[in-house]
Amino acid sequence: MTSVSSLRENVGGQSTDRVGAPPTYRGHVSRTRLYFWLMGTCILLIVLAWQVVRYFSTPAAVVMSVVAAVLPSTAAIVANWGKGG
Repeated sequence: MTSVSSLRENVGGQSTDRVGAPPTYRGHVSRTRLYFWLMGTCILLIVLAWQVVRYFSTPAAVVMSVVAAVLPSTAAIVANWGKGG
């Protein structure tokens, strides 16, 4: 008979929190969090650039927008990094 504690132990980078639950892989949560941080930064840059910074420096607002335009593709690459295919 298998104890519940032995079902929860990490094996080869996989762990299960519940009996019968599919394994979760380490790093998946961090990639997801990084994706949302990058996308949140993108939205923040756009809003700040055209609601605040443009009054002081239009070139700075344009540079912020260019950086914000690159972030979604970077976030997609980070989110899919290391997945087989």
